[in-house]
Amino acid sequence: MSQAEHASLPETPVAYIQHHLHNLSVGDAGFWMLNLDTLFFSWVLAGLMMYVAYKLGKNLSMDSPSGMQNAIEAIYEFVDGQVNDIFPGRNPLIAPLAFTIFIWIFLMNAMDLIPVDLLPMVAGWLGIEYLKVVPTTDLSTTFGLALSVFALIVYYNIKIKGPMGYLKMFLFHPFGKYAIPLNIAMTAIEEIAKPVSLALRLFGNMFAGELLFLLLALLTAFAGMLWLTLPTQVVLASMWAIFHILVITLQAFIFMLLTIVYLGMAHTGDEEH
Repeated sequence: MSQAEHASLPETPVAYIQHHLHNLSVGDAGFWMLNLDTLFFSWVLAGLMMYVAYKLGKNLSMDSPSGMQNAIEAIYEFVDGQVNDIFPGRNPLIAPLAFTIFIWIFLMNAMDLIPVDLLPMVAGWLGIEYLKVVPTTDLSTTFGLALSVFALIVYYNIKIKGPMGYLKMFLFHPFGKYAIPLNIAMTAIEEIAKPVSLALRLFGNMFAGELLFLLLALLTAFAGMLWLTLPTQVVLASMWAIFHILVITLQAFIFMLLTIVYLGMAHTGDEEH
């Protein structure tokens, strides 16, 4: 780390961490504030995913498939197997949806493996003060994904059970017709818990992982003895990155799996709820 780079760092470790956890935002604080870095990186990764899908679709080969085609087919077959094992009946939307969720969340999570100071430093050269590069460490992203899934849950509940069947689920589940107020409260909590748990689980695990990378980066940012701390940081960060590959994959898989489970529950009849 050069003297110029070190001088540009925040003055204290707390300020350093707060700086890295601050989004590049526009608009008033609260609901109307847009985190531009979250939108940028999530859209870029979505665009990359669509581009790769487009190129693979144009160059599909049954006789001599490319390595990328084999990898994507293997992942899709794995996801489709999960759908066949969990989902009741057959809905042509569920497997492609689950596959898209898994790949997109994995790519957003994988941004955590980029050195924490690299892209913010490049952004600083361009005059951008703040930059968060991991979209899933932003609650806006995880709640956006979770609420999108929840909208599908409500849609399929109404479509499969009918409006009255969906209403009956709130009125008579789980304690029967003599406890309607309690039923409404319990079922509402149960339904609201679905998107909340999806969003907070993904956010919490990814935020904790990013925070640990920042703590490891503090070894060289503020310790002073670069000759001693840099090798230690490299070893520790490499070990955590290897373990974190499992974390980012597992979190994408859990979000995908719960999406399949919740949509499967929405496809069951009222008598099976």
